[in-house]
Amino acid sequence: MNKQPAYTVALCTHNHADRLVRTLADLPLIHMPEAAWELLIIDNGSRDSTPEVLASQIWPSNWSVRVIREDKLGLSNARNRAIQEAFGEYIIFIDDDETADPDWLCAFERLIAKEQPDAFGGRIRVLFEENYRPAWLSDDLLGFLGELNRAEKCAPLTDPGTSFYGGNFGFRRSVCQTVGGFDANLGRKGTDNTGGEEVDFYRRLLTAGFRIWWTPDAVIHHRIQAVKLNRRYFHDLHYRQGRMEAIRRRGAGSRLPPLYLFGQLMRAASAVWQTFRSSGRNATLRQEMNVAYFVGQIVGWSRGHRL
Repeated sequence: MNKQPAYTVALCTHNHADRLVRTLADLPLIHMPEAAWELLIIDNGSRDSTPEVLASQIWPSNWSVRVIREDKLGLSNARNRAIQEAFGEYIIFIDDDETADPDWLCAFERLIAKEQPDAFGGRIRVLFEENYRPAWLSDDLLGFLGELNRAEKCAPLTDPGTSFYGGNFGFRRSVCQTVGGFDANLGRKGTDNTGGEEVDFYRRLLTAGFRIWWTPDAVIHHRIQAVKLNRRYFHDLHYRQGRMEAIRRRGAGSRLPPLYLFGQLMRAASAVWQTFRSSGRNATLRQEMNVAYFVGQIVGWSRGHRL
């Protein structure tokens, strides 16, 4: 493609060669949009076989593909590098453990043509690899694995609490001139699962008055490996969320945690015991996550680094 692309599909990856292989194999199944587009892959300091996987990849002959190395670790750093390198008017992000529905990119193109949004998000469905789903994983927990459907029809997103998710979203590249890029203090860094960078970005877009839209038609399937389906993953996710939220709330203030956090922790622990007695271990994970969250809050407040 020699035309200036309208869309840059940006894929950021770090040490996920095994998952990346399937993502790259599935990408050619997507339907091509009417406007020109490019694929931009940001290798975020991978030290596994990711560079070799990318170097050996054979792309469709009519695709425009670039691979960029960003050694500064962190998903936010990788996404900011994608913003710097992108040629498209719109940047659309996909993760390295996802499979796009064939109509995914065309669905975003239809939304852009109809609503001219400044930013947008699409539906994410959880896809269990190996058809494994443990008994304790109830439907209300799927959102913590990336499942998302804000609305059944195209609709504007206006509530700070209903953001798009990082696995399936995009925006007009020019909005970054107003709101900046992604906060490098947020987002995954290696094995650190701390997230929140896309929610922070979304809220800055809202505050700045940009138009954000949702479409359920642009579907991404988030593939979940069986090894990830353990209770520790959910505990760790909420511990890190609580820690980061406490650090941001505390700011430059006292490191002495508010006393009410200890009361919340005790009530959360009590809820685990009560649920266990009434319904068994398979029903307690949600309450266990609350315990991990408040422990993270206390640790973050007392020992977390200053932003």
